[in-house]
Amino acid sequence: MAKAPADRTTRSGNGQVPDSGPITRQRILTAALEIIDRDGIDALSMRRLGKALGRDPMTLYRHAPNKAALVDAVVERVLEQLEVDTDDGDWATQLREVARGFRRLALDHPHVVPLLVTRPLSTPLGLRPLGTLRPLENILTLLTRAGFTATDALHVYRALFGFLHGHVLNELQEIVEQPDEHDDLLRLGLHRLPIGDFPLLRGLAPVLASYDGAAELERGLDILITGLTATLPYPGSPAPTVS
Repeated sequence: MAKAPADRTTRSGNGQVPDSGPITRQRILTAALEIIDRDGIDALSMRRLGKALGRDPMTLYRHAPNKAALVDAVVERVLEQLEVDTDDGDWATQLREVARGFRRLALDHPHVVPLLVTRPLSTPLGLRPLGTLRPLENILTLLTRAGFTATDALHVYRALFGFLHGHVLNELQEIVEQPDEHDDLLRLGLHRLPIGDFPLLRGLAPVLASYDGAAELERGLDILITGLTATLPYPGSPAPTVS
């Protein structure tokens, strides 16, 4: 009796049998993002990715020449989920939606946040992956259609994403030292600070302990958009007066 052919499918790192279908760029990026989400960027390697896909790692180089290119592609994959309605006539409301969308992406993929915030800055603008520039182009389109000059639109983009990058990095930080403590000063470890040198910071312990990322985002956007509205002219509004 003929012997049945051996099953050559290998198991991935999480114990599941990978799909035996053709290797595509999308499958590679999905698997790479899963590894980063689960274990962080340092855990990603061509060897581990090949194992997760049940393929020889050498076959992956047809789609990504090295890890750096793979990481760039993962960043593009995440950012392509950031929607910007360039036809929205209410630019301020649309910027709020973009900000909320960026925060959701950050919370869904916290290990990717350092890549979103710092990796593009290490590359000249014209050499960055095109997908990482799409939010910039879309927001410039939104704002110039609303009547901002291209220069002012760029200032708005920089102000918005400067705020967003700082916000998500701050929100993802672990601020609780002793979660089982009931006293906010002890929970945050602020009791270690000399009271004579940091009276205001220590006094803010209840506020810091009750940090609400969504509410903090909205408060920051209120300040940012109010400031932009007051200082940058746009259609239907007179130029702001300077006292």
